[in-house]
This record gives sequence, structure tokens and C-alpha cells, in this order.
Amino acid sequence: MGFGSVPTIELNDGRKIPQLGFGVFQIPPPETAEAVRQALAAGYRHIDTAAMYRNERAVGEGIRASGVEAGEVWVTSKLNNGSHRPAAARRAFAATLKALRTDHVDLFLIHWPLPTLYDGDFVSTWRTLEEFARDGRARSIGVSNFQPAHLERLAAETQITPAVNQIELHPYFQNREVHAYGRAHGIATEAWSPIAQGDVLGDPVVTAIAGEVGRTAAQVVLRWQVQKGNIIFPKSTTPERIRENHALFDFQLDSGQMTRIDALDRGEAGRRGPNPDTFAPSRLIAAIPPSVKSLIASAKRRPLGVR
Repeated sequence: MGFGSVPTIELNDGRKIPQLGFGVFQIPPPETAEAVRQALAAGYRHIDTAAMYRNERAVGEGIRASGVEAGEVWVTSKLNNGSHRPAAARRAFAATLKALRTDHVDLFLIHWPLPTLYDGDFVSTWRTLEEFARDGRARSIGVSNFQPAHLERLAAETQITPAVNQIELHPYFQNREVHAYGRAHGIATEAWSPIAQGDVLGDPVVTAIAGEVGRTAAQVVLRWQVQKGNIIFPKSTTPERIRENHALFDFQLDSGQMTRIDALDRGEAGRRGPNPDTFAPSRLIAAIPPSVKSLIASAKRRPLGVR
């Protein structure tokens, strides 16, 4: 599989993933196919979608409309939060393949660990993804929003190490503990919200560096991500911006510029999305029987060490 001018990252399963992809989060399904077609025309060869985005079908349509051979496009999708039980995960994965009109995806992820739901059992969910890897329908498997403790459980109780961990990571929230864990254990880091949903683009440090290198603020932050070794997939529906976000490989930031962006980290205060240790979609919480909710609340009130 060739990916043009985009560099690749070798995963722990030996496969190579394009370091730059195109994200379709929050792109409405009616606009997704054209956005994907535009991205592929601009040179992207990696599309990141998810069942939760409700645009998998449109991603497949965009790939087919692009004229690019399907085998030349790396496609990632993710398991819906309501489908963690093994039987539900199998049905959901089959639905993903049907929506994309393919017999496999290049990478399939558990979207969130949801440790406060499903009896805290994301291990059986991961074992189900291992089935997809073994039968070839998911060429690589990984996780998203997993913390080191979650990854430690997988390491202790399952057979396959996740190829990637897709996490929130940007200059204001560099998620350093999770990033370091991945580096130490051969798990590639994918950065979602790579420009903090645009919040970081007006930062004086970023705009100053943009002036120094003659690039846009977005290109500077995305280049910082690339030089950190992260896999990124910026999102846009504007053809000019789609092309701009792809133009990252003909310039570099020097060590001083990298250090200045590193210094923007705000730790937990910089997080824009939910905390994976506590995130639980409200509709799933609503489905928990009151008796179980009461037991959970009681357990949380107990002193540490008391079962």
C-alpha cells in the first residue's frame, strides 16, 4: 500500500500507517462524501471515521467517488459506545463493514474504555476485537481514550497489544503520561483535536512561530504534532483548508520552536474533552437499572480498601 508523500509510522504489528489522515468527526453525513473526495484529491490516503459519527456510509461513498483505488486508502473506524458486550460488538463491526461496503478495515478501535459502565469490563470487548484481527477483517486493532491503567489491564489479561491509542492531545493538553506510556510500550499515539478545536491558533507563541516560518498557525501546530511522532487527522470541509493541512512536509520547526510550543501545556486544565476515567454517555447511564446505580453509588462512598 503506497501513501504518496505522506510519511508512515510503523505499528507494533508491522503494518505502516500514514502519519497524516483526514478526520470526519462532526462532518454531517450529506457533506462527508464530498469532503472525503476532496481530501483524497489533495493527497490524503488515510480517513478516520467512527460508528458514532454516523457517516461511515458516506466515507465509503467518498472513497469510491474519488477514483483512488480502495486498497490505497487506509480506513479507520471505531466501536460505538453502546456496543461493548461481545455479541453487540460483533454486530456493530459487521454493520461498519456493511456501511463502508468493504470486507475489512485497516484499523478498528474501541472508542472509549467506559470503566464506570459494563461492570468495568472493556477486556472482553478487546478480546472481541482480537477475533476481528485474527480473521483478517480488522488488519490492525487499537483503542481510543485509554489511560495507562486501562492499558495495563489489557496487557495483563489479553493477547494482542493495541497498535494505537487515539487520545486528546494538543499544545494546551499534551497528555504526557499517556503519551509516554505508549512510547514505552510500542503503542503509537494518534492525536484527536490536534489544534484544540482551533483554540490554540490565536496563541501568541503559535502566531509568532507562524510568522518566523512563513506558515499558518494551523500548519505550525500540526507540524509540531508530526515532529512529536504523533498520527494526526485534521478536519475541514473547505478545499483550501484541506490542502493547507496537508502541506506539512516541506518545512520543519527547530528545537527552540518545538520547546516553546511544549511550554504551552496546561495539564488537566487544558483538556477540552471528557476525562476517560469518568466519561459515561448519558443515554447509557439512563439504561442502567436503579438498583445497579445504587450499588455503584454505595461503592463509591466506601473507604478505600473496603469491598
